[in-house]
Amino acid sequence: MNMRNPDFGNGKPTVYAALVMLSCLMFSCERSYVPKPIGYNRLDLPEPAYHAMPDTLPYWFEYSRHAKILKDTSFISDREWIEVYYPLMKATVHITYKPVNDNLELLKEYVDDSYRLTAKHQIKAYAIDEILVSTPSGKTAVIEEIEGEVPSQFQFTVTDSTRHFLRGALYFNTKVQNDSLAPAIEYVKKDIMHMINTLEWSSERRGS
Repeated sequence: MNMRNPDFGNGKPTVYAALVMLSCLMFSCERSYVPKPIGYNRLDLPEPAYHAMPDTLPYWFEYSRHAKILKDTSFISDREWIEVYYPLMKATVHITYKPVNDNLELLKEYVDDSYRLTAKHQIKAYAIDEILVSTPSGKTAVIEEIEGEVPSQFQFTVTDSTRHFLRGALYFNTKVQNDSLAPAIEYVKKDIMHMINTLEWSSERRGS
């Protein structure tokens, strides 16, 4: 007796053959699948543009039109601490201010605290570049660029050495690696330099 399956003879695939083909297809798909690492969506960064912050604090500067001034949520009681927040990049520049009042010991304490905060990044940083500059209005600024997988990539302090001390630190609220964040980091760094170069104490603006 001829037990040949008639479906093979007339070119029609059997249910079994179809299942085999489907299994092979699924197997080949599984073999070719490679999980992709978490990436950072490409950002179309806007052209830099600036405007003046409200004249209600002891300091004043021009900041990006693409950012918002928020109250520092870490220190609700201190009205002089703010955040410059970039919604597009989920980046925040934390600004802290402290009066010096001609007290050199107090100024030294503020400077030492700032160095300690920066030093906390040394565990993950492979380089910390520090630059001392003088702003157009004659203030002294210390700028620190921190390289590596660190939470804060750019920090700075500005003081007139007698009455005022201001510190800033850049943070990104994302788990994306800093290599992928590089264009956004460079963008905000340029904005920070504009903030530093336009920084004035409110007493200077009022002529007191």
